[in-house]
Amino acid sequence: MKFASYADGSRDGHLVVVSRDLTQAHYATGIATRLQQVLDDWGFIAPQLEDLAVQLNHGKLRHAFAFEPDKCLAPLPRAYGWAVVDADGGVRREAASFSAPGQPLRAPAHGEPALAAITGDLAAASDAAAALDALRLLTFALDWRIDGDLIATHCAPVAVTPDELGSAWSGGRLQARLHLLHNGGKLEPREVTAAAGDALARLARLRVLRAGQVVGAALGALDPALAPGDSLHLDLKTAEGTSLFGAIDIDLAPAA
Repeated sequence: MKFASYADGSRDGHLVVVSRDLTQAHYATGIATRLQQVLDDWGFIAPQLEDLAVQLNHGKLRHAFAFEPDKCLAPLPRAYGWAVVDADGGVRREAASFSAPGQPLRAPAHGEPALAAITGDLAAASDAAAALDALRLLTFALDWRIDGDLIATHCAPVAVTPDELGSAWSGGRLQARLHLLHNGGKLEPREVTAAAGDALARLARLRVLRAGQVVGAALGALDPALAPGDSLHLDLKTAEGTSLFGAIDIDLAPAA
């Protein structure tokens, strides 16, 4: 399944189910209106949304509409927590508010992309296998830091269940390519890999994780140095070039 949260004037947006090819969507009204509701009662709500997704992917929903990423907030705008696990196992806990995929950035900053794992309830001291069982959704996130301080976290428009990742997901590990456009110029795609279960287990080592906690597995820093007025387009794709979560498009405010 693929989910997005359409902006509707509320803090959490309105839940929509998105087609596998990211072209169509349908409101989940009548089943759930917010993604956190789904995470809180996954066993009951997720099968109903799966039925809706199947119908959407087969073109059987009369009220389906064209999916527009520009209308999206982050899939889970207000998570119960956001933490990033670095390659060396270090954990950085941050505020849990995510920016929409196209929200402008106010100042040049250092970008740090991550595979973001959204979990259900997970007991303390759980191992990686148990963490994978509790994994509900994955998306792409991008932290922005100035002098080490987090100023914003952008999120891709779509969060997906691991089965939607196809060959890019094996043994609880994502293998994909990070595509970047800097001011419209294409940079060489970068191979990235991340183990979501390991990241979740690392955070759960000493405490319980509740449904709606988001844990990032760091994918390495971005290379481009940004300047006022710059633009940046980022997209995690399969080896065949299929977008996994939709793109993040950043416009940096021009110099005053």
